[in-house]
Amino acid sequence: MLSIAAFALCAPLRAAASEHGGEKSEEKGLAIGDIITEHISDSYWWHITTWSERHISVYLPVIVRSDNGGWHVFSSKHLAHGEPYEGFRIAEKGAKHEGKVVAVNAAGEAYRPWDISITKNALALMINSAIMLAIFLSVARWYRRRPKNSTPSKFVCAVEMFVMDVEEEIVRTSIGKDYKRYSPYLLTAFFFILINNVMGIIPIFPGGANTTGNIAITCVLALCTMVAVNLFGNREYWREIFWPDVPLLLKAPIPLMPLIEFFGVITKPFALMIRLLANIFAGHTVILAFTLLIFITAKLSVGIFAGMTFFSIVLSLIMNCLELLVAYIQAYVFTLLSAVFIGLSRPEHHVAKKQG
Repeated sequence: MLSIAAFALCAPLRAAASEHGGEKSEEKGLAIGDIITEHISDSYWWHITTWSERHISVYLPVIVRSDNGGWHVFSSKHLAHGEPYEGFRIAEKGAKHEGKVVAVNAAGEAYRPWDISITKNALALMINSAIMLAIFLSVARWYRRRPKNSTPSKFVCAVEMFVMDVEEEIVRTSIGKDYKRYSPYLLTAFFFILINNVMGIIPIFPGGANTTGNIAITCVLALCTMVAVNLFGNREYWREIFWPDVPLLLKAPIPLMPLIEFFGVITKPFALMIRLLANIFAGHTVILAFTLLIFITAKLSVGIFAGMTFFSIVLSLIMNCLELLVAYIQAYVFTLLSAVFIGLSRPEHHVAKKQG
């Protein structure tokens, strides 16, 4: 089992080492930062492994619109080796728009075209969303068609356990009596983050994509919570923002406290975005760093190389197990904080005071 895990963990890194290595790596060593950056960033193709110096990749469709208004659709394989195709190319390292598709205008200047390509992270989101739909549709189908006095399978029981735990321990506790209207969003957010986190840990295709470690994805998730909080916030919530219960000098003539409260409307989703991004991003980086210890010590003595290889494999396996726990914790924390923010947007303090 240890050797299988080592192969699974190191195969993508061997591929990256061969791409960045070759004669150049023999002279200057591995570009560790470049390898880590490549594996945690988005790309226009999904590199799986290298077999007998042959790169095996899934080349994704590039969909771009040039400045003359024409749409271009072609495989990213045409751009994989750095050569231009139909006036488009991948921006070189250190250049503006590094790693992105750029085009050259009449003045010879590179610019970013309108780009709606299917990238690695976009494909991973589609796959992970399909997995989530398959799980819940299959469970819903069993409950819809179950015969009388039948016992659900272990899989159905496991999914039900997660759903009941999130709804009862997070949503209901944090929001209150009208929690059911927010349950669909919060349950979707929880399982979406959990599945993407777990799939990101799996080192082989279709896993390994750093989806929840991408700021664009965590930003959209945070914005969804921001919309849910502020769109459904009641009158008391907005009154506490623009006219809080503080001494008059703190809110007029200079609206000091209202500005601080309004700033909190922005910082809450920002905290959600950064927390999820930082934890997943850091976990992927640490696992890659431990795995790269094997290649860093490859040119040392046999004893040091063997010892560091074993040490690296053990640490990588421990980190992967820890990342499984982090995958659940981060999905739980994001859902919990979202539910808390929604609950805070529906206060009943003054209503209760008037009734008293």
